[in-house]
Amino acid sequence: MGCNLFFYNFVFVMGKFLDRVQVGWRRLKSMISPAFVSFMCVSFLFWYILKLQYIYTTDFYAYLSVDGERLKVPCLVEGKGSYLLGYRLNRKEQKVSLSDLKYTIEQEHSEEDGGVVKEWYVLDPQSVQSAISVRYSDIKVISLGDIPRLEIAQEESSEQ
Repeated sequence: MGCNLFFYNFVFVMGKFLDRVQVGWRRLKSMISPAFVSFMCVSFLFWYILKLQYIYTTDFYAYLSVDGERLKVPCLVEGKGSYLLGYRLNRKEQKVSLSDLKYTIEQEHSEEDGGVVKEWYVLDPQSVQSAISVRYSDIKVISLGDIPRLEIAQEESSEQ
């Protein structure tokens, strides 16, 4: 019984609230000129365009394809707002060859027989940063976050 009463009161109060919002919207609509709204939008657009010419520092994700393996590398970058916005909207994957990067190989050994279970390429942050800087030439890459490891396929590791 108490739950039904609460629900009834809630619906009643929300109905009154929505009625008041509709009345307020009609009053506001009659008081504000469409020309004012359009000038307000145009002035906001101009302000935003002017702000894009400043230099900003922000977090950014560089999407790399290292020999077919996809990586999402977190970066701290600095550049003009228009370039940063363009790169952020265009999440195009940049192709990088593994031979262009410096790396070490990390291995995971099994506890039973001591054999290699998995192998990874651990990429050197400096070489990844220079590869990203070359591909995103309009912005400056200040630093990189944690670079994901690339797993070596079993066929590849057995050939070596």
